[in-house]
Amino acid sequence: MRLHPVLAAMRRNAVGASVIAAQIAVALAILCNASFIIQQRLAWTARPSGTDEANTFAIANAWVGAASDAAARVRADLALLRSLPGVVGAYATNSYPLTGGGASEQLSLDPDRVRTAPAAVYWGDEQTLRTLGLKLIAGRDFRAEDVIDAAQLNVPPSGLIISRALALKLFPRGDALGRRIYLEGESYTTPIIGVVAKLQVPWTRFGGWGSTWSDSSIVVPVRDAEPFAYYVVRAQPGRLSQLMRTAPQRLFALNRDRLIPQVRSFSQARREVYRDDRGFAAILAVVCAVLLAVTAFGIVGLTSYWVAQRRRQIGVRRALGATRPAILRYFQTETLVISAAGGIVGLALGIAANVWMVQSFAMARLPVTYLIAGVLVVLGVGQLAVLWPALRAASVPPAVAARSV
Repeated sequence: MRLHPVLAAMRRNAVGASVIAAQIAVALAILCNASFIIQQRLAWTARPSGTDEANTFAIANAWVGAASDAAARVRADLALLRSLPGVVGAYATNSYPLTGGGASEQLSLDPDRVRTAPAAVYWGDEQTLRTLGLKLIAGRDFRAEDVIDAAQLNVPPSGLIISRALALKLFPRGDALGRRIYLEGESYTTPIIGVVAKLQVPWTRFGGWGSTWSDSSIVVPVRDAEPFAYYVVRAQPGRLSQLMRTAPQRLFALNRDRLIPQVRSFSQARREVYRDDRGFAAILAVVCAVLLAVTAFGIVGLTSYWVAQRRRQIGVRRALGATRPAILRYFQTETLVISAAGGIVGLALGIAANVWMVQSFAMARLPVTYLIAGVLVVLGVGQLAVLWPALRAASVPPAVAARSV
């Protein structure tokens, strides 16, 4: 197929061709960036927390009134929970992964705090690693004698367990075990006694607090006996639902001076904290689909209009020996040229939009693969859209077309 007749026809219909090309350019720019954002959000929601989410749940516990014996109450609660059939482990803590909120500290290797690294702070005891299903890759777990009550926070902790990501950030050589670090606001150092493979911070907002250090966490050997705390419980496979029902009932039977506002599995927590991200990705996907549909309908409408205008010309070409495939190729080539022109402009717009988002919102740079895929998609949509009116043009008999005005 020679391009000269196609280009000549496009010059005669420059306004319509320009409108479709502009529509394709805008659709391509939005499609590439939106697809990349969708991929980022879905990857963000799929991040592993490092815990056994399928078999773990948390009970929010709040004591009613002044509980002077809170530490003893917590010990009794934990003893009860750990004695329940089907319980692998249980502990009291200030927060856990996927809660959306918690505590953080700046860790340092020197007393002047010249070099610092942020980290999420979880309280835990000798059953924390077993309860969460964390994999200890170096050092040891906490022992019972390491754990202090929350009221004894003025006592230096005997050691810390940190995540591998934080260990490599503080000690790139991989020699974190046994090294000592400064906790925020403290003049003493605390040794690192263990390293776990992965432990995600509790904050889950995309681009929010903790998003740039999402796996930097420490576990401090503190038993949470504050007025509000979480009891995290890990069940044997298949026992989760039963324990989520019976554990709160047994806690109330032990001591009724409490409120339990929430009992939530880690799987439920994941669905809830990432609901907005999944919804945002779904909205962007719908926008992309609508843009492609509008672009396709625009191509169908314009091509149908051109076919109606050129019925006599098509009839003459058919009478001179043009075959149906030749007529079909003509309109497909015409649409391909328009789509390619719009695609070139769309690439420039897409790159410019991404540069602006990188500078304004700290977004990642758009990979070339998304640009290539976007161009292929809009070209494919263009070819599919033109197929129906082109087939109509190719199916008109020469005699009927020749009599048309």
